[in-house]
Amino acid sequence: MQLKPQDFLVALKLVAWGEQRWTYARLAQELGLSASEAHASVKRGLQAGLLVDAALLAPPPAAAPGAQEAAAIYRVRAKSRRALAGAASNADNPARVHSRNLAEFAVHGAKYAFAPDRLPVAVGVPTSHSAPAFAGVFAPGSDDWVWPHPNGTARGQGLEPLHPSAPFAAMQDAKLYEMLALFDALRVGRARERGMALKRLPLLIYPDGPKPEERPMHG
Repeated sequence: MQLKPQDFLVALKLVAWGEQRWTYARLAQELGLSASEAHASVKRGLQAGLLVDAALLAPPPAAAPGAQEAAAIYRVRAKSRRALAGAASNADNPARVHSRNLAEFAVHGAKYAFAPDRLPVAVGVPTSHSAPAFAGVFAPGSDDWVWPHPNGTARGQGLEPLHPSAPFAAMQDAKLYEMLALFDALRVGRARERGMALKRLPLLIYPDGPKPEERPMHG
């Protein structure tokens, strides 16, 4: 099993949705993927530990304590794990984000697994520190980054998006857009932008996690 860029995109989309319930059909539609691609991405995310089977997070049925009852609960929950592989494409809320694991992967692994591919200057959708979420944080300049796109509104250094459907998905969801832009700041930003992304991205994915250490920025 090898993670693919769309697997990380799917996981970030589930972060953006938070406690919302979802189906594979809706996930595919909002990310510009096929239903089979969305299902495969969730399966790989579960295998990698970035996602958790939602059935395993459900509280056990109320019952008096006892060894036999505990064993029965275990059998039901174990069956739910096996059943996930054959879940229908319209299964409701089949997986949830493993926030701690995903936050760790986002800042320490994903930028190496999905290395940036710089493209020629183009018109496109602003990303990295040039994204709308960071307006007023960084002054616009000649080092703006964009995902080349026919519906783009800015001109800058081209950057291959995490996945071809990422610009479309980002334009539908402000929180997903912010996380994708922060990820790009980790991949291509200067020290100040990377420092901001190292602080902000984990907090968006894992709000209850340990707060990043304050480090001096250089460059």
